[in-house]
Amino acid sequence: MAKAKEKAKKDDYQKALAAYSLAMKSFRKKEDKACELLKDFIAKYSSEKELIDRVQIYLTLCEGRKQKTKVSLKDFEDYYQYGIYKMNQGNYEEALKLFQKAQNEEPKEGKIHYLIATIYCLTGKQEECIDSLKKAVHLDKFFKILANNESSFIDIKEDKRFKLITKLS
Repeated sequence: MAKAKEKAKKDDYQKALAAYSLAMKSFRKKEDKACELLKDFIAKYSSEKELIDRVQIYLTLCEGRKQKTKVSLKDFEDYYQYGIYKMNQGNYEEALKLFQKAQNEEPKEGKIHYLIATIYCLTGKQEECIDSLKKAVHLDKFFKILANNESSFIDIKEDKRFKLITKLS
């Protein structure tokens, strides 16, 4: 009898994990149904305390995505900071546009070229990534060190051009 209860509890936990995984995939893809999946999870699996706390946080974030706020951007720093915000949200397309506007304001600012390179790498645009990274390193050699330690560049670390640009000597 105890084994049957334990097995049922384990099966319920596995179902909760599967539902959580589905909700998180939807959340990461920014799908409209993500909020509903998270709400359903809370309703069905309220006994799974370790997951409920996370789901409630993601539900808050999900609902926050729906709210549109008008942001007034005026200068380099505004475009730069809001670009970082969008990048951290995973909105690479919007972040790239903001960084490009910042770049127009301050074309000699290496950190913008570096961030643009990062976005290009994260979106699979390796040629553009290499070009932007080269510009960033040309403006400030410090970006060689950052690039060598940046996980976002994992897909191009073995590229000869990346190695040449980031060579520490």
